[in-house]
Amino acid sequence: MIYNKLIRDKIPEILDMKGLNYTSYVADDEEYEQKLKDKLQEEIQEFYENPCILEMADILEVLDAISKFYGFDKYVVETEKANKQWTRGSFEDRIILEEVEDK
Repeated sequence: MIYNKLIRDKIPEILDMKGLNYTSYVADDEEYEQKLKDKLQEEIQEFYENPCILEMADILEVLDAISKFYGFDKYVVETEKANKQWTRGSFEDRIILEEVEDK
């Protein structure tokens, strides 16, 4: 079976323990960036189809990898998130904007 996708770091070790033959390589920065984005879409789709804590954990793992790749400090990201919550709110009130009329 052909996958051509980003996998977790310990998957080759797991495949070795199972005695399975496989091919893999280490992506360069350009490909890694794209594969991270692809993986995020994949994990979001899986969560969409099966919303559960395991899928949420996968999404967070990919977001952590993306943050590290771009050099985003976790605490700075959390600060920006808090700033947006303070100035624009969160999504807890479930408000749906239907329409805005121009003046």
